[in-house]
Amino acid sequence: MNNRECMGKEINKFEMIFPAKSCNEKIARAVVSILAVQIDPTVSEMSDLVTAVSEAVTNCVIHGYAGYDKEEHNCIIKMECFLYERAVEAIITDYGRGIEDIEKAKTPLYTSLPDMERSGMGFTIMESFCDDFSVESEVGKGTVIKLLKIFGGENLCENTTTPL
Repeated sequence: MNNRECMGKEINKFEMIFPAKSCNEKIARAVVSILAVQIDPTVSEMSDLVTAVSEAVTNCVIHGYAGYDKEEHNCIIKMECFLYERAVEAIITDYGRGIEDIEKAKTPLYTSLPDMERSGMGFTIMESFCDDFSVESEVGKGTVIKLLKIFGGENLCENTTTPL
């Protein structure tokens, strides 16, 4: 059984668009946690989810719009959150410069901005804290990061014998 089959049915959703400013990362964390609390995650599960969302939004601000005058170009981030019976999916989109080589960008310790003090661990953190993770990007058009966190323990899928 794959991760998508373990989610259960969709019970709520939220979409927001906000300026690509570092201070708005906190708002994104708050919104996804308020949505997730409805299905009673553990502290560890909640921490994983908000950390992954934080990394995704930070990547949009720092890398997606690197070199842009954020006020002049109306740099925005779109965040869509979907609440399921046992999961939260967050889709974070920027409309910035895009990623030329996604596999290279996903390499631990790689950063496209070596002059800034960046760790190069954003995608690694997102991938390790989520049950499903993907990145789609087009140079000059932007990047879409999809994060899925399933709540209820690692063995939920293996122990499910009937389709949801």
